[in-house]
Amino acid sequence: MSLLQPYFQQCAFAAFSISFPSHSFYVSVSKRTFISCCSSKSQTALVDAPIDSKIAERDEIRLGLPSKGRMAADTLDLLKDCQLSVKQVNPRQYVAQIPQLSNLEVWFQRPKDIVRKLLSGDLDLGIVGLDTVSEYGQGNEDLIIVHDALEYGDCRLSLAIPKYGIFENINSLRELAEMPQWTVEKPLRVATGFTYLGPKFMKEHGLKHVIFSTADGALEAAPAMGIADAILDLVSSGTTLRENNLKEIEGGVVLESQAVLVASRKALIQRKGALDTTHEILERFEAHLRALGQFTVTANMRGSSAEEVAERVLSQPSLAGLEGPTVCPVFCKRDGKVTADYYAMVICVPKKALYKSVQQLRAIGGSGVLISPLTYIFDEETPRWRELLSKLGI
Repeated sequence: MSLLQPYFQQCAFAAFSISFPSHSFYVSVSKRTFISCCSSKSQTALVDAPIDSKIAERDEIRLGLPSKGRMAADTLDLLKDCQLSVKQVNPRQYVAQIPQLSNLEVWFQRPKDIVRKLLSGDLDLGIVGLDTVSEYGQGNEDLIIVHDALEYGDCRLSLAIPKYGIFENINSLRELAEMPQWTVEKPLRVATGFTYLGPKFMKEHGLKHVIFSTADGALEAAPAMGIADAILDLVSSGTTLRENNLKEIEGGVVLESQAVLVASRKALIQRKGALDTTHEILERFEAHLRALGQFTVTANMRGSSAEEVAERVLSQPSLAGLEGPTVCPVFCKRDGKVTADYYAMVICVPKKALYKSVQQLRAIGGSGVLISPLTYIFDEETPRWRELLSKLGI
């Protein structure tokens, strides 16, 4: 590939083919990026040099956070909800602190730079979209997904084609691949910013004649302008695609994505305090996310015993709680004696079942029903922590 470097430096944008024994590659080149496409044997070539993953010599643990956009705001909200508010002296500074986590620095970076700096050893932890980890991490084993579902930033990386012309009756990836229009001389042109995941996906699904080109800004305009036949881009609601006469196709979703907590394997093993800090962050995230949409319901019920009250409660399908109801006596003093005529029943109920649960409680004799939202639900130990230790061989 080094033989091609002078050509790369001279070209603003070009498309050409390279032939080797039994292989034929179609390549699109921009000023910054070499993008390989699927060959007759679905081979994929990459020019990017391996990233140096050497751990830098420093004492501080570094957490990379998105610097701009909706992902940045949602990430700060999550941390605040977990009592890990980020303290930034100056909003223009790229470094900040989380007072509850000693020896931790927060660095605000572009999402793709967070992944690159995790691999280079300049960051130890990061919060980015799974799509960004997959695209810029390129399967590097030093990257470990600590938490794979932070419940925001939901989107999908999806292939989209026009609703009109030769694509009008094409509704699946298989039908797209079988179109006779795609040949060595005239491959399917795909505009994308995902120059690793795109060719990898096409290779895995057997599309032989494809060429990728990079484009900045709104990719949705590329087919209408005639510079691409299809686009591969992130989709949330799909509204923008529909408004530009584009459609997703069956089998065309490359990746389902949302915000994830990712770490450097080497940092977790080698950097002092990194694993303990990761454990605390993970526990706080898990406890908060598990409590989302959950409510504590407390009610008083008459009964002859705690067991009899529990039996009545468990006879109703919406009153099982997380692991069953907590039932305890409510003591009062009557005629100079302490008695327990009532029992207090406590359960956790999801928001969608809240009103139905209150109705069922009333039906079996519940009164004085109190409802309050849950902030955290701490488990004995988070399953993701056990998974992380297993990945690290600990």
